[in-house]
Amino acid sequence: MNFSKSLLGQTIQSLGWLFTIIFLGLFLDSRFFAENYFKHSQWINNVLVIGVFIYFLYKGTSRVREQLIYAFLIGIIGEHIFSLGLGMYSYRLQNIPHYVPFGHAVIFLGVYFFSRKSIVRKQHKGIELFLSISIAIYATLFLLFKGDVFGFVMTVLVFFSLKKYPKERLFYLTMYAMVVCVEIVGTSLDCWEWPKIAFNTFDFLPSANPPSGICLFYYGLDRGTMSIYKRRHKKVWKRFKKIKQIQVT
Repeated sequence: MNFSKSLLGQTIQSLGWLFTIIFLGLFLDSRFFAENYFKHSQWINNVLVIGVFIYFLYKGTSRVREQLIYAFLIGIIGEHIFSLGLGMYSYRLQNIPHYVPFGHAVIFLGVYFFSRKSIVRKQHKGIELFLSISIAIYATLFLLFKGDVFGFVMTVLVFFSLKKYPKERLFYLTMYAMVVCVEIVGTSLDCWEWPKIAFNTFDFLPSANPPSGICLFYYGLDRGTMSIYKRRHKKVWKRFKKIKQIQVT
């Protein structure tokens, strides 16, 4: 089989560039880089991520452009509510970096591209099973070794919510895995930090840094983006679902 058409090849095509942006961008915004190389390093990552966003906005289809904008706007609202408003987590400079809302939109797009790949759709059941087992192990290890009750509860809620959206399970499980990567890299590099208890308020919900199931809150962005698009394009979405069902079966 041609490597570009294999599962590994299509995964690299759709998620490889996303991993590169995540690791490079967060390293540029890290405390280490700021203290040793360039004090105002966050601006470098701002330019990088916003540039990628503009590239996909320019190159993407009308659907991609529309969903990127929705994800960006919802990301801005969510960041202000959860970070500045509720103190759920805090960034290194006690601000909301400009790259963050754009980054939410870019991650959404990368996971969307992956879930649309032909071989991914054909093997979706196996991928979903693998991701489900991996996520369950990850959240359990965080609970046992880091006392991450908050993350474990959110992970349980993630699995519970997926029962309601079985056709979108692949997308959301992949998003969980991507968010795990983002959160581990971001917190390890001191780009942001999570308090020891949920929202720095609830003592009965001890939290790791980062909590394992934080993707539950990313789902709000994803569902909001998809919901707005579906409501604005009902006929197109119905036609897309029919085509998707045929391709999967």
